[in-house]
Amino acid sequence: MINPLRFWTRAPQARRTLLFASATHVWSDLFFALYAPLLPLIKDDLDLTFTEVAMLKSLYAAASAVLQVPVGFMADRVGEFWLLVGGNLWVAVGLIGMALAPSFVLLLAFTLLGGLGGGTQHPLASGIVSRAYDSRARATAVGTVNFAGDLGKMAAPAFALVVAVSYGWRGTMLVIGIGAIAFFLALMFIRRSVEIDRPEPVESKRADAYDGTDKSITGFKILSVVGFIDSAIRAAALTFVPFILEDRGMESTEIFIMLILLLAGGAFGKYLCGWFSERHGLISIVWVTKASAAIFLVATIYAPMVTMAPLMVLLGIGLNGTSSSLYATVASFVPQARRSRMYGFFYTTNEIGSFAAPLAFGRVADVFSIRASMALMGLLAATILPVSLALRGFLRPSPAWEEA
Repeated sequence: MINPLRFWTRAPQARRTLLFASATHVWSDLFFALYAPLLPLIKDDLDLTFTEVAMLKSLYAAASAVLQVPVGFMADRVGEFWLLVGGNLWVAVGLIGMALAPSFVLLLAFTLLGGLGGGTQHPLASGIVSRAYDSRARATAVGTVNFAGDLGKMAAPAFALVVAVSYGWRGTMLVIGIGAIAFFLALMFIRRSVEIDRPEPVESKRADAYDGTDKSITGFKILSVVGFIDSAIRAAALTFVPFILEDRGMESTEIFIMLILLLAGGAFGKYLCGWFSERHGLISIVWVTKASAAIFLVATIYAPMVTMAPLMVLLGIGLNGTSSSLYATVASFVPQARRSRMYGFFYTTNEIGSFAAPLAFGRVADVFSIRASMALMGLLAATILPVSLALRGFLRPSPAWEEA
């Protein structure tokens, strides 16, 4: 008989760090993906406009960005383990508050308060994993963490399909909030077996671009701009894809299934692109994923309904595949000792895009139509292509190229 505790305690420290970060990421991304499948139900229940719907999604993202920079500094004193566990517990309690909110105003308030706890997950999890693995395995390790997060995203519409059909959006939030509290309270008991320490510097040949100069800082800034656009596209698409599907005649159950396929494609894309970026470089990944995302976003308006299922998978790959490569590349521009903090800055710029885009595209949908909003999203996705070329002078060749 397999003993899971034995598997955990005998695993190498780097793997334990990866498993811990991945487990917390599953829940964190489940929390923040939960709004997407539930928004049409919330819109009908509270009689909201597209702009008000976007306010919920944007405020959730904005709230999660508020503490992303401070937690990088707090981690030195409080400890990354406790910040990750505590932050996710905070969001879980917020979900219960959202479920019980009787009005749009109170739902906004609990969305803001609950979202604040989400600021701990991404910078700290990415930071501890990037420190646990060297440059050769880092992109794959970070890609694994992000893949785990996408499993949580996939679970969101799956829960909605099972729970919301019978108990509504409030029941879905309540069940997930209570389940998460139980999980993270139990997670506290493994603290002694997760030693999240900074590794000793190792002299080795590295493919990192960090050299302590202004060039590294400039490269990091350009990377942050690319991340901003990438997050803006993804947040807007996840907010309004359910509504374009509804506009084209799909019922709630069908929409939930399409979202599962969309997020499954995203999970596959993140893991695959994290692996490919080590061999083919960041810019190639950006061009392949975002060019396809631009095409498939517009295709949601016109494609025959029979093709919508495979289209959702391909769109998910295009929307989410870029991020693993971007997250792994952050570590190339900053030293190990500053990674949690700089990941905080990077994720904050990303969340600004996640905040602004749904509001902007929601306004377009109210003034013009949901179809016009989707077409404009495709155009925005295409703008990331020329911007990414500015990184060419700041990135060293990938290991595969160096060996060629």
